[in-house]
Formats: sequence, C-alpha cells, structure tokens
Amino acid sequence: MSNIEIHPYEPCYRKEWEQFVRNSDNGTMFQLQAFLDYHNQGKFNFHHFMFRKDNQLVALLPGGFSKQNSKQFWSPVGASYGSFVADDIPFELSLEIVDSFMEYCPKNNIDEVFLIPPPIIYSRNIAQHFEYAMLYRKFDFEYHYISHAIELRHGADFLKHFDKTSRKSLHKILREGKLEIRESKDYATFNEILIENKARHNVKPTHSLEDMIRIAELLPENVRLNLVYYEGKAIAGSWLFFCNNQVVLCFYNMMKFEYEHLRPIYLIMYETVRRGIEEGYRWVDIGVSQDTSADDPMTPSINLINFKERFDSRGILRSTYHFKFR
Repeated sequence: MSNIEIHPYEPCYRKEWEQFVRNSDNGTMFQLQAFLDYHNQGKFNFHHFMFRKDNQLVALLPGGFSKQNSKQFWSPVGASYGSFVADDIPFELSLEIVDSFMEYCPKNNIDEVFLIPPPIIYSRNIAQHFEYAMLYRKFDFEYHYISHAIELRHGADFLKHFDKTSRKSLHKILREGKLEIRESKDYATFNEILIENKARHNVKPTHSLEDMIRIAELLPENVRLNLVYYEGKAIAGSWLFFCNNQVVLCFYNMMKFEYEHLRPIYLIMYETVRRGIEEGYRWVDIGVSQDTSADDPMTPSINLINFKERFDSRGILRSTYHFKFR
C-alpha cells in the first residue's frame, strides 16, 4: 500500500503547478497550465493529478478523460507530451508514484491509461525511471514514433557536421545573401504558408491562426516565429517551441514550394541550430517522421528522414505507454 497521496488539480494550485513544471527534471511547456489555456473551455475533459509524499509535491500528471470513453485517461490531452513530471528523483520513488497511480485508477473508475512522456532528450538528467517502472508493472506500448533531433555538441563547428549537400547549399545561401531570416510576429502570413504546405499532403494543420497567436500570447518566452524572406516576400517559416532549457522544438518548418529551389529550409535549419547553440540549448528536436498517408501510423517517411539526417540529426523514440485494468 503506497503512502503517496493523489489528488486532482484545482485552480488554487496553479502557481505551485507551474513552478514545479519549470523546476522539474523532465517538464516541458506542454505540461504547463498556461499552455493548456489556449484551448477553448469545454473542448477537452481535463483532469490533472498531483502526487504528494509527506505533504511534499513529488510529481504531476497532466491529462484528462476521453470524451468517447469517460473511463479512459490520456496524458497528454491537447498537447504533445504528458505523463509523469518530477524532479531528479530515485527509482524507488518513481516506482512508488507509478504504483500509487495504479492503485488509484481502478478505485476511481479508470479502466485504461495512455501516457506519452517526452523523449529522453528533454530530461535535464538522463534517466528513464518512470518508463522502466511502467514496463515493470506490465504497461505495454500503443505506438512508437520516430522523431529526429540534433545534438548541439559541436559548438561553432556545427556546420562541418552537416552533410555535403547541406554545407554546399548553405555556403551559397550565406554568400549570395538573397535570403534573409528574421524573427516575426506575422502569424497570418505564416498561416497561409502552413495551410498551403499541409494541403499538399491532404492534411490540415494542428493549430489554427487563432491558436498560434493565443499560444504566443500565453507563453511569449517559449515561442518564436522565424520567417525567411526573398525579395521582401515571406517564402518560408519555422514555428519554434523552447520547451524547456534543454530542447528547442521545430513544431512547423514550412515553405512555399515554388521557392523550393532556393532551399529556404536549409537556412531555417542553420539559423535554428546556430541560435540554439548561442542560447545554451542542448538539442534541436525536428519532429516526428511518419508517413501520414500509410495505413500503419508507425510507417516511417524515408524521404523525410533522409532529409533530416542531412543536418546531423539522429532518430529518437516517442512512445505511448498503455495499461488496461479490466
């Protein structure tokens, strides 16, 4: 029997919640209440949990219940990453937290749990205590996705580690100076590029123009929009999330395809890595690389992966942990 106390999050705990996430070992902007606030009220059935031991807050679990099945708990809901948020704690305490939640669920009408933690690169101290604790308690996996990330370990010499095609293209772009990249708040123009780009793949963006503006207003220190200009016109852009002090996430890298020959995405990648190193980050996450047209959602997009690997990126797993009580 665990001596961990679990209680639901209430607005009166907001300051404590936000401070805990920002000071935690594995927390990201996606687990902040400020991020979740961008959703219209009632869109999701949020239900977050707080875990205390000896009256001390030791973990958080953002999430909520499926609107299709009120006995099914998801973490995250309305965000990219969720699962347990904690400090750099020992394995034994991590296991105790997982066990306490597994005791809590069947007693509180929760039949099924889906948890998506951030990939390991988001942790300040590399550890997978919670992941092992869940697997030890017989969680299984729903899906694994392959994401790609660039480790910012080469400092000012990073360009030497891009492949030959990237280096050649970037030397030409930087020498000629025809493309300019700069920070912008012109979300309307970026949204046009985003919609046009996604339509080529028969999908719609995750975020509307209003969503992007709202997130930028709620978390100005965590969000940046860079646009690439050619002859005064925006032809490409990147919406960046500074998820914690470890990782910069390229949430959208988009361009107008009639300007593909100018290779604006190469300039975006160069500037993102350069600024990430300059500002003290350890990784640039360039997102999942799945073939969205395939029947199997785990199908990798080989062309996209090959492109990402030009920038010295490596594959990392983004996994969904699953447990069914009944």
